Amino acid sequence: MLDDRKTAILSAVVQEYIATAQPVGSSHIAEVPAIDVSSATIRNEMAQLENEGFLVQPHTSAGRIPTDKGYRYFVDNLTSPGRLDQVTTDRVGEFFSAAHGRLEEMLHQTSNLLAALTNNAGVVVAPRAEAVAIHRVQLISLSTTAATVIVVLANGSVENTQIALSDGDDDLKLAAAGLHLSAALSGSVLGAVNDLLATGDVAIDRICADSLAAIHTISSPDLVFTGGAAAVANAFDAVDIVRSVLATLEQQFVVVTLVSDIVDRGMSVAIGVEHGVEPLSACSVVVAPVLVDGEHLGSVGVLGPTRMNYPQALATVEVVSEQLGHRIEEG
Repeated sequence: MLDDRKTAILSAVVQEYIATAQPVGSSHIAEVPAIDVSSATIRNEMAQLENEGFLVQPHTSAGRIPTDKGYRYFVDNLTSPGRLDQVTTDRVGEFFSAAHGRLEEMLHQTSNLLAALTNNAGVVVAPRAEAVAIHRVQLISLSTTAATVIVVLANGSVENTQIALSDGDDDLKLAAAGLHLSAALSGSVLGAVNDLLATGDVAIDRICADSLAAIHTISSPDLVFTGGAAAVANAFDAVDIVRSVLATLEQQFVVVTLVSDIVDRGMSVAIGVEHGVEPLSACSVVVAPVLVDGEHLGSVGVLGPTRMNYPQALATVEVVSEQLGHRIEEG
């Protein structure tokens, strides 16, 4: 742990650099009311912070900027998620109150909301269909020889597949099969549904068995939605960094792996090289799981430069994840 003086100086440097993106000199820190020491003392302390890896001097005559280690100390010891202002909180609430239609569209708009609130890239990752619990099942005839098996999942998404029908498989039998499937499978994870108990009706049991086999084949790619990529691009001066960041954000598998790994490690913030994705080494990621009935059904987060406003990002991601979970739970 740093002593109180170094802690105060590091905090002041981080906050000033986040605000201005310019190297911070000792003369500026000397003007901070909470730091009542001379510029010479501040220079000595900043030099020690540099030696200990918390700060770096990009140019000989310039001030200093935080390193990933400096940001990590700031996040772990000097900041907390805090609270969003009432106007922003109301904006989030109004957004989810008005959110209707398909789940995919709501998730896409949520990524744009995160981007607009934080001026970083907003990322929303929904779980694969086979990892989500089943809410209900419904069978609808398409013709005398085929029917659609509709599976409504706990996260609000809908999957469907088809089965073949035999002579005599009318709408009443399909409805009865749907009720039996719903009762047996509700709450079960799509990728691990079990065998069904027999109803005693040969035709209904056959329809249920065929439907269960068809349900086992349902799978979907990870749903990933990214909004505000341009905001991240504007945060960097180096063209090669911009290209690298934008190219990586277009790779859905990389984004899913990145967010999932951070959440699995129990982290809410991954700074620079901590997340292990080299093309995004100049970026930090702030994430939170989306919980529905206590189950982890996705994640939301923001990705931006390491000098992002961490207190604001943490507060925003926390509120949006909570509101999104409630909205999905409400259906």
